[in-house]
Amino acid sequence: MLIAMHVPEIIAKKRDGGALSSDEIAFFIDGYTRGTIPDYQAAALLMAIYLRGMDTAETAALTAEMARSGQQLDLSEFPGALDKHSTGGVGDKTSLIVVPILAAAGVPVCKMSGRGLGHTGGTLDKLEAIRGFSVERSTEQMLAQVRAIGACIVGQTATLAPADKKLYALRDATATVACLPLIVSSILSKKLAGGAPAFLFDVKVGSGALMKTEAEAVALAEALVAGSVANGRRATALVTDMSQPLGRTIGNALEVQEASALLANPAQAEPRLRELCLVLAAHGIALAQGVALEEGRRRAQSALESGAARRVWEALVATQGGESKTPLPQALHIEPIVATEVGYLQRIDTQALGELVVRLGGGRVRKEDAIDPSVGLELFIKVGEPVALGQTLARVHARDAEAAQAAQAEVIAALEIGRSLVRVPTLVLDCIN
Repeated sequence: MLIAMHVPEIIAKKRDGGALSSDEIAFFIDGYTRGTIPDYQAAALLMAIYLRGMDTAETAALTAEMARSGQQLDLSEFPGALDKHSTGGVGDKTSLIVVPILAAAGVPVCKMSGRGLGHTGGTLDKLEAIRGFSVERSTEQMLAQVRAIGACIVGQTATLAPADKKLYALRDATATVACLPLIVSSILSKKLAGGAPAFLFDVKVGSGALMKTEAEAVALAEALVAGSVANGRRATALVTDMSQPLGRTIGNALEVQEASALLANPAQAEPRLRELCLVLAAHGIALAQGVALEEGRRRAQSALESGAARRVWEALVATQGGESKTPLPQALHIEPIVATEVGYLQRIDTQALGELVVRLGGGRVRKEDAIDPSVGLELFIKVGEPVALGQTLARVHARDAEAAQAAQAEVIAALEIGRSLVRVPTLVLDCIN
């Protein structure tokens, strides 16, 4: 039974820099979720939190109460289960690869993913490029699928952490999104409600990520791990490079095709994408199964190279209604982009490429925007590599010739070519556990 409290006193306490008690946080989350606390009071408290921050105990309490605001999955029958979360980036298709590797290595994964908004793509949008694929599954269907094949990737249900959905909409309208305790509680509340005993976080940093500096990314990674532990979960967070797109493709159908090809023929895959997926899977296996990282890497590599991960992927697609024999959507116009100068690729404006794909129709600015799964980019060069005159640097996949031609200048502008040698960006910058 919650004790009735005076909301203005809670707001004033945080406004003046005080730490909120778990009872005060529980009262606020319960009242706002049920509608007894109005938006104007919730907005005032969010701004106070934005300005004054929260300590680890407050953030953990906020996370737990948000998770308890709705349905919570029971994964107790899968004691070795794991949930993976990426903060998102351009061309980030790792979940399509890492989840099958984990499941093939004996780590059950019941993953709830989101849609893309802005320049970062969403896992659900990628999966829906497969004809017939359903991201809507009941709790019973999710659990049955994990029992049968070890993995599912689904959308978040309306009853999962409803406090987060309501608070996020208010944060978006009150300029309080970029607040570390609120970011952490938003991510973690959904993960706690998902029921897994362990979490693997991939925190992206760079021009194509939400976190632009390593310091910001490390702070988020540390806070996610601390919040997980405070709520009785085990966690590992990797800080990984997003200064250039992951893999060779950006765009929903193109990324599904690349992920599927990597699982079918890993030796031919883009090396950085393949390596990151193996590193993530190795850490996930080590965390879930309590083995050394080296053994986790061995099991991940075996699952990938033996074809076991590919078989899990095929079973996942089939179980969720995907028609794997139906070709993925293809753009009507494909235009190559060739180099007009020689040198080395110095840097990539990765966010600009992500935003270009959105304008081509491959992403959304508003949640209600429709997506064309066929459009996107292929990129055939990485930072630090030499550039030859006439070399094909990229290909634009567009709805029509006009859009394809207009995109060429934007791609060229996003690729900085110079005469000096540059260091290849480090793939994994930090590990927190």
